Amino acid sequence: MTDEPIRPAATVVLWRESPEGPQVLMGQRGEGAVFMPSKFVFPGGRVDDEDHAAARAGFLSPDCARRLTLVTPDDAPAPDVLVAAALRELTEETGLNLAAMEHPSLRFIFRAITPPGRTRRFDARFLLAHADSLDGDGEDFGTASGELQHLRWLPLPDARALDLPFITEVVLAEVAALVAGGDQPGVPFFDNSGTTPQFRRLV
Repeated sequence: MTDEPIRPAATVVLWRESPEGPQVLMGQRGEGAVFMPSKFVFPGGRVDDEDHAAARAGFLSPDCARRLTLVTPDDAPAPDVLVAAALRELTEETGLNLAAMEHPSLRFIFRAITPPGRTRRFDARFLLAHADSLDGDGEDFGTASGELQHLRWLPLPDARALDLPFITEVVLAEVAALVAGGDQPGVPFFDNSGTTPQFRRLV
């Protein structure tokens, strides 16, 4: 059996403050989805051909952009292409858009490659953004594609109690530490590209 190719992907983790504490935006994949059916996830997906022509500059700090290029194959998409994919997927799956800001609004916080043997494999980059950078109402999901169901903002403890993929659980723990003011000594990277899993930090 030939293993699935590893496809580049990007995800936006949106968060905001609330009286209940920090909240994140999540939705549930359909039960018929080929990859992670019925799981709650952040909006995101693979890089498409169109994203290369729609590269989005100005959303990343130079340091985040540099880290996105570490430990990558020669044909890996450029950081601004990953941003284009992440923002496109955010708009498609939630109907929300990030506005162009004076300062970078996306922070590269996590990376994971799907282990071998799965129905799909992705080299996924997770980009954190505050809801203040949204262009419009963060509760208006009226133009969402429907690929993610039950879209809603959830306090972090409620989000962690959902039926989540393992990596999403790990990302939520990372988000909780970061929004509480914690430091991040390099971006965590679960590297399952080879026969032996490796944990790295991209510094």
